[in-house]
Amino acid sequence: MKGTVGELGEFGLIRELTSRLTTTPAVRLGPGDDAAVISAPDRRVVASTDVLLEGRHFRRDWSTAYDVGRKSAAQNLADIAAMGAVPTALLLGLIVPAELPATWATELMDGLRDECQVAGAAVVGGDVVRGEKITVAITALGDLQGQEPVTRAGARPGDIVAVTGWLGWSAAGHAVLARGFRSPRAFVEAHRRPEPPYQAGPAAAVLGATAMTDVSDGLLADLGHVAAASKVRIDLRSDAFDIPTQMADIGRAVGVQPLQWVLTGGEDHAIVATFPPRCQLPARWRVVGEVLGCPSSSAAAHVMVDGKPWASAGGWDHFGAEG
Repeated sequence: MKGTVGELGEFGLIRELTSRLTTTPAVRLGPGDDAAVISAPDRRVVASTDVLLEGRHFRRDWSTAYDVGRKSAAQNLADIAAMGAVPTALLLGLIVPAELPATWATELMDGLRDECQVAGAAVVGGDVVRGEKITVAITALGDLQGQEPVTRAGARPGDIVAVTGWLGWSAAGHAVLARGFRSPRAFVEAHRRPEPPYQAGPAAAVLGATAMTDVSDGLLADLGHVAAASKVRIDLRSDAFDIPTQMADIGRAVGVQPLQWVLTGGEDHAIVATFPPRCQLPARWRVVGEVLGCPSSSAAAHVMVDGKPWASAGGWDHFGAEG
């Protein structure tokens, strides 16, 4: 496809974008009307929204439009899975300058479509608007399939804390890109295209997870939200985390302890949950800590590492409002 978004025009762009989409059985009516219609057998719809701004959340010299599409979808669909729901649909709000190549917008849509297919969802509609900076606004929907939502507020003293998915890979990849390199490729790709464990969220709900969230802002920060909502303390064990050899190598090269990335790096969209202490977890889950009670009703809820506050830069201060 040649030309710019402005040359294609609003309705021409919409036709190009929607022509690339696929559907699922949950979609009763897709793009083309005033609104989409999505099946909701549970009568409860889980919804989440997020915005990505060029220069703040992505850079075109680091990521292709397809990468941005995959990442935009992933971070929203992960929120649905972290509630214990199955992702069903995604809506796109896209702001682009008129001089943007039309192929950038269509490749973005390809990324959104393909990430939705991984999660079992579909892009069902949206809007496009002219603006100075590329902005991608996503709304994701999901189905609880008869389960109760797993919120941040249910962790109880005595529960175990377990994680599934990558931790620190995106942050390590960002460190590589920031220094002008493109390898190790696995970590760069983890930053460009996170791979949330979508199926693990609904499965955790069935297993009896008491609280759950995806790791978007860093493990300490996101568990800080759980601790505050549940009015508990959480203690993580540093020796429970495996540091890949290549991550350790990157850390030495840039002067960062890799555990810092594991605990405070965001955008991997792993899922962390608390479970009753005798819960038999599948192998994909790694137990990394436990939930503790607060010593008094006035004690602040917070997250510790090896029994102590995490004091390194980018860790404790990042979620200090919770602790």
